Amino acid sequence: MRIPRIYSPQALSPSSTLELEEGASHHLLKVLRMTPGRELIIFNGQGGEYRAAISSATKKTATLAVGEHNAVERESPLFTELAISVSKGDRFDWVLQKATELGVSRLIPLFTERSEVRLSGERLEKKVNQWQKIIIGACEQCQRNRLPELISPQSLTDYANTCRSEQRYVLHHRSDQKPSAGSTPASVALLIGPEGGLSDSEIREAQQQGFSPLTLGPRVLRTETAPIAALCLVQSLWGDF
Repeated sequence: MRIPRIYSPQALSPSSTLELEEGASHHLLKVLRMTPGRELIIFNGQGGEYRAAISSATKKTATLAVGEHNAVERESPLFTELAISVSKGDRFDWVLQKATELGVSRLIPLFTERSEVRLSGERLEKKVNQWQKIIIGACEQCQRNRLPELISPQSLTDYANTCRSEQRYVLHHRSDQKPSAGSTPASVALLIGPEGGLSDSEIREAQQQGFSPLTLGPRVLRTETAPIAALCLVQSLWGDF
């Protein structure tokens, strides 16, 4: 039987007792229907994971007996940064989930000229919280013990001016350049536009800030396909694929 993995932001230590948050407790007790005595793995994003077991449970809360620490890490040696325009529906949620599974290190939602999604205030805060939950769920599933960093949504200009990755790419199908293995960079940034792509002025702006144009072949990829293909490419060249 597969042992469930649960994230908690709380401090963890061996031979301790932990009262799990309501959301995580609900998942264990109501969704997975786990009962006292059942084993699980818990992690807090600070490195490694802990064996644990449910010691007691109420209708809303699970209390865990935390066991030994396992220092295992499953992070890629390549730091990858994905800056991508927020897209409609559940496309962006899907990108966050799959990018996390592929080992992305940092995620930056962007609002660009052709973005069809505009968020602010309470709606934006609610959406960011939803994105964080998706990232946590993906880490629980793929056995990562560190969460990718989710940066506050920003404009392409703000991002391009502050990006410090060693190798930077702006994806667009109007280029014929492809990356070559060459020397291994310590970090790679991928900049990807919305459904309608980045505008010519945005591409020029990115290139002026040190982003090299990059194409992923002769076909035009959807906004949710391009980041997955790009991450697989750079992980294959310089990461752990």
